[in-house]
Amino acid sequence: MAGRTVHLRVGGQTYRVTTSSTDEELQRLAAVVDQKLATVVPPGRTVTPQAMLLAAMALAYELEEERSRTATVAARARGAFGRMLQRVDAALEATESGEAPASVAPPASLPAHATVSVVTSTPREMRASAPPPANESRFAPKPSSDS
Repeated sequence: MAGRTVHLRVGGQTYRVTTSSTDEELQRLAAVVDQKLATVVPPGRTVTPQAMLLAAMALAYELEEERSRTATVAARARGAFGRMLQRVDAALEATESGEAPASVAPPASLPAHATVSVVTSTPREMRASAPPPANESRFAPKPSSDS
């Protein structure tokens, strides 16, 4: 491993580490370990290898908990986005078939005073007013909205 040697002080002991990381990053991480050690070892006591292991296990546990929370939030967000897309698809299908759009209630997570607007343009009107795709000529006839 190519790198430089840095001295870090953790738990009252100095360690020599060869690294390619920045000093700031290493000092920040060493401070996190030192803080965790302070919760495991009473003040004035020597930091033993067992205490270091206990601090490492506590940090690993916290990391797992945070990853679990992140996964839960991501799953909830994917579910919410999926439900929103289903509602948008249903509203578009209703307008394409000529039906009046169904009343759209705001999601439970919105405050009671929140309002939801429904676009009344048909997909054909929206396509007619949109700029042409890059591969389509600007001089091609536009679709008629007389359907």
